[in-house]
Amino acid sequence: MSNVVVRFAPSPTGFLHIGGARTAIFNYLFARHHKGKFYLRIEDTDIERSEKQYEDEILESMHWLGMDYDGEPIYQSKRTELYKQYIDKLLASGHAYYCNCSKEELDAERVKATAEKRKPVYGGKCRRCPTNTGVVRFKIPESGVTIFNDAILGEIRIDHKEIEDFVIARSDKSPTYNFTVVVDDAEMNITHVIRGDDHVNNTPKQILIYEALGLKPPIFAHVPMILGPDKQKLSKRHGATAVTQYRKLGYLPEALFNYLVRLGWSHGDDEIFTKDELIEFFDTNSIGSSAAVLNLEKLNWLNAHYIKVMPPKEIAERVVSEGFVPEEHKKRLFDSDVQKLLPMIQERSKMLGDVYKGLEFFLKDTVEYDEKAKAKHLTPEIKPVVQELVDELNKLSSFDDINKIETIFTTLIEKHNIKLKHLAQAVRVLITGTDVSPGIFEIMSLMGKERTLKRLQFL
Repeated sequence: MSNVVVRFAPSPTGFLHIGGARTAIFNYLFARHHKGKFYLRIEDTDIERSEKQYEDEILESMHWLGMDYDGEPIYQSKRTELYKQYIDKLLASGHAYYCNCSKEELDAERVKATAEKRKPVYGGKCRRCPTNTGVVRFKIPESGVTIFNDAILGEIRIDHKEIEDFVIARSDKSPTYNFTVVVDDAEMNITHVIRGDDHVNNTPKQILIYEALGLKPPIFAHVPMILGPDKQKLSKRHGATAVTQYRKLGYLPEALFNYLVRLGWSHGDDEIFTKDELIEFFDTNSIGSSAAVLNLEKLNWLNAHYIKVMPPKEIAERVVSEGFVPEEHKKRLFDSDVQKLLPMIQERSKMLGDVYKGLEFFLKDTVEYDEKAKAKHLTPEIKPVVQELVDELNKLSSFDDINKIETIFTTLIEKHNIKLKHLAQAVRVLITGTDVSPGIFEIMSLMGKERTLKRLQFL
């Protein structure tokens, strides 16, 4: 497939939610797979609701997810004259007309239609009685069917009787969505429109506008929506919905990107992909025609995987840059002892915040104890054994040799006829504050003799 041109067209009236992010990712991968163009269009004609903070957030979220677009963003608000020229074309060709029906008239017409069990569509009064004021409506053919072959959903047929003469320009001359999207896609030479299936009902209207303007419609591919775990439309009640929320929770962009691609698209049974692999494999023919269900367990598993395999230096950079580390500990994360400990912490971390939490005991001078762990493991029976352990550890010149530390533990548990876990857990609580951590011998070796023995004195 050659000369592929696609676009992602968010409205800056809210944050970029994961459904929109997935749409952007599908367009991005489709363009890169076919060595085409991927454009960003900001649909900011809703002046009252559009805000700069939302635009900035959308751009930042796309950058964070690793999606580079071609050229500069295109703003609908800067194309007013272009839209006016196309409106004039449709008026001149008779494919559009002015309508000055009042809101009261339209409401009464809809109420009557509903009472008569008819579809409440505009009856076309001003089509039959020409005027030169008011809104501009597109004239739907009185008979016939619009048919299009959706690249995901297959053939879709819409009878023209089901479509009313819809408004393409408001009384203040500002254009509406279904009109501007056609003009923009035509002017940008868009070849494929990949978007959510909530736009399926808009597509016949847009195709009719293309035909009225003598333009060739693009290929449409409508992606089924993302549902919550309860199989209902994804909303705030299901938890995080915006990309920024997932970022603040400690998800890696690679994990969220990978997960969103797999939410509706598949390549065999594979779950984990590099971006290069996704670009190589991606195409719309592998997008499912059924709604995808959000599965946070799978996302968490993916995130844990990416944290686990990331080089320690890079994971430290991520934890710092994403704001999970206090200022006083930022540089410390790159010291050699912390870098050696990091892989053991990564192994146990699901979120970026977990990485710092796992390191906190090592970075701070004092330990905050989990009182339940303390009560459970620092028993009267084990305290004398820990004291004896301290005496034996003091005899070592350093803690560089883990085997020597382990030998002392082994000798003591055999002497007192206790299990290793009883002594190890007591020491773990004293050193880390909890009874869950990487291997205690490794921690003691990395912490060093002086710091370790100082903590064991707090028995």
